Amino acid sequence: MKKLLTGNEAIARGAWEAGVKFASAYPGTPSTEIMENVATYPEIIGEWAPNEKVAMEAASGAAIAGVRSMASMKHVGLNVAADPLFTMSYMGINAGFVAITADEPGQHSSQNEQDNRWMAKLGMLPMVEPANSQECKDMMATALEISEKWDTPILMRITTRVSHSKSLVEIGERKEVPLKPYEKNAKKFVCVPANSRIRRVYVDKRMKELAEYSETTPLNYIEKNSTEVGVIASGMAFFYAKEVFGDKASYLKLGFTNPLPAKKIAEFCKMVKKVYIIEENDPYIEDEVRKLGFNPIGKGVIPSIGELTPDVLRKAIFGEALTQMEVAPGRTVPRPPTLCAGCPHRGMFYELGKRKDLVIAGDIGCYSLGFAPPYNAMDFNVCMGAAFGSAHGAQKALDTDPNNKLRVVGVLGDSTFFHTGVNGLLEVAYNGSKVVCLILDNRITGMTGHQENPGSGFTAKGDPAVIADMEMMVKACGIKHIRTINPNDLKAVKEAMDWALALDEPSVIITRWPCVLKKFSEADKQEFGALFTSKDHVDHEVCIGCKMCLKSGCPAISVDTKAKKANIDANQCVGCDVCAQICPKKAIKKVVK
Repeated sequence: MKKLLTGNEAIARGAWEAGVKFASAYPGTPSTEIMENVATYPEIIGEWAPNEKVAMEAASGAAIAGVRSMASMKHVGLNVAADPLFTMSYMGINAGFVAITADEPGQHSSQNEQDNRWMAKLGMLPMVEPANSQECKDMMATALEISEKWDTPILMRITTRVSHSKSLVEIGERKEVPLKPYEKNAKKFVCVPANSRIRRVYVDKRMKELAEYSETTPLNYIEKNSTEVGVIASGMAFFYAKEVFGDKASYLKLGFTNPLPAKKIAEFCKMVKKVYIIEENDPYIEDEVRKLGFNPIGKGVIPSIGELTPDVLRKAIFGEALTQMEVAPGRTVPRPPTLCAGCPHRGMFYELGKRKDLVIAGDIGCYSLGFAPPYNAMDFNVCMGAAFGSAHGAQKALDTDPNNKLRVVGVLGDSTFFHTGVNGLLEVAYNGSKVVCLILDNRITGMTGHQENPGSGFTAKGDPAVIADMEMMVKACGIKHIRTINPNDLKAVKEAMDWALALDEPSVIITRWPCVLKKFSEADKQEFGALFTSKDHVDHEVCIGCKMCLKSGCPAISVDTKAKKANIDANQCVGCDVCAQICPKKAIKKVVK
């Protein structure tokens, strides 16, 4: 039977068919849907972890204990998880273990465009790269077999288009893999230097054996069409290349890409007069080909930034472009991303944006949009969980100037606080800076599509879970000054900020109100009451068209410039009342449904 599946759905299906019993992940585009689909299979223990490092550690423990396991994350998440993964490379496994990195050429929703193929080299890990959904499913089984045969974790590298594109997949039944007996083996699994030095020798031997495997595996194959032009590619770039070159080129399609098959590459390069290396981002394959003494056409012609879609390749290689529909300049309206109507972060950013004596350290989440107009309330944003730590360093640095009047504020969300923000808060408390730390708790992991987290009350499978008490965690970190407020109440927001900025010690303000788009749990209803049962509208008899309401940044509000009157789209408004509190003429009134 065949099904139309995305790459992420196919990976989940492949894990199920291959007998995986434990999976852990942290949500992040483009990898999120892997765990969302894994969690639908009752035979697999599928869990959201607080962060990628913990996901990798949990899955590694399961593999050591004897069940086939996996951990999935986006490319920057692998940075967080590199510590356990690189040590696992030395330790090896008991049952098969696959780590999945979802890279993002083009940076559709990421802060960088790193190429995680280098992580396989750095960690001395075998790596597979599926190019479509069928390969995503099939390579899960193959990767687990490689993992068990060579006693190694294995990296699967996918990209955005592989994750989210759909293609037909021939599906099968689940293969139940018996639990492998766990035997204590400190020399293998306890990585003190005396043991690790011995395992290091094994890793070198393993990589040499895997280099030979790379030459013979059907994951790397040659498709002969032409002796004039040859293309070497991996992942989705293979299909991009086929769309551009068609049957006018021969292909070396690489699916097992660390170690690369040096002999097969040399054989292919000798077959053709001209070789193109089609790979997104870095010259990972190209560098290897050049080391072998060949001179391919690669990054000197083909872009190293962004996705190598067929139109990009045609223009770079042939100087051609397909005919496209032209849009007249000025006929389209720019639509930058913005906080949703009713977003609970709006009130806090409105208040922060009014204060010009602040330096604001941001973080990764919906609230990253606080940097944009009309708020202009974020000055830098390093990485996931960095808000409090970077704010601390900035405040310490600024305070070396005896005349400094600037105060630093760190802003992150609830899931980000559980991810790595708590470590930054410990830094603030332990080393003592007067940073104001804001935790925007919208009761869910919002940016990636409402995945559960340790504060939401539910597991990845939807089962009830212990709810982490954020305020108690903050107190346990050593913070003495804590307030929890409703962020839609602008008076409460202003008073809380005034209170925190008057202190010469660290403080934490928790804004607690659910994301307007989330499915409200019974706990939400009990805590917050009947949510969004009213809307706001503009009384045109009172409105003077001052446009102050636009400073809320709400997409439901517009101003008719001819009539000089504001309007609120009733289809978007949820009655959060932030705009009503901003209006100087009290022209915005509540309408109860």
